[in-house]
Amino acid sequence: MVDDDPHIRASLRRTLGFEGYRVREAADGIGALAAVAQERPELVILDLMLPGMDGVEVCRRLRQIDDVPVLMLTALERTPDRVKGLDAGADDYLVKPFATDELLARLRALLRRRAPGQEPRLHRLADLVLDERSLRVERGGRVIELTPREYELLRFLITHAGQVVPHAELQAAIWGYQDSRVLEVYVGYLRTKLEARGEPRLLHTVRGFGYVLRSGGGE
Repeated sequence: MVDDDPHIRASLRRTLGFEGYRVREAADGIGALAAVAQERPELVILDLMLPGMDGVEVCRRLRQIDDVPVLMLTALERTPDRVKGLDAGADDYLVKPFATDELLARLRALLRRRAPGQEPRLHRLADLVLDERSLRVERGGRVIELTPREYELLRFLITHAGQVVPHAELQAAIWGYQDSRVLEVYVGYLRTKLEARGEPRLLHTVRGFGYVLRSGGGE
């Protein structure tokens, strides 16, 4: 848990401890990175506004050494600020002030996604290939570099290829909450990268309902 406010840390420490979590604390980014290097956590709760190194930079550095789930806490409600945190590698965010029940639900959702599941697979659709083992994505032999959120969005869609996925289901599966603006932004990012060389569209919009990954047809 990384937050420069000792009162917030004390409150979260009591809440999480009561729920059975073992909590390690840091008051700034340098302390957070040092703590992760000493003992790998199952999840990181990271405040966006930190002294010195902010939460976005801490998250970027974490992603260079580990893929631990990150829940970012922020007092900023603007979509660009949330997108900035998610682009840095955060898995979810929660706006302050927040309800304890919502925080605990977000933690459980992140830990469930982290839990061991099915064996990684190789997915193909037309000339698009996603390899879960190597986290490699290619289209027509061209390697596509994706952020963690873009990769998760594409992985979910390709594992449901041909199925129209409702907005709410997609938002809940990837971010654990509903924010259609963030989803639209990421769909745009993903399309730009998938179609960088003028390739035919694979990620289609089904107006008023959701999105589908398929070869041919749609918007």
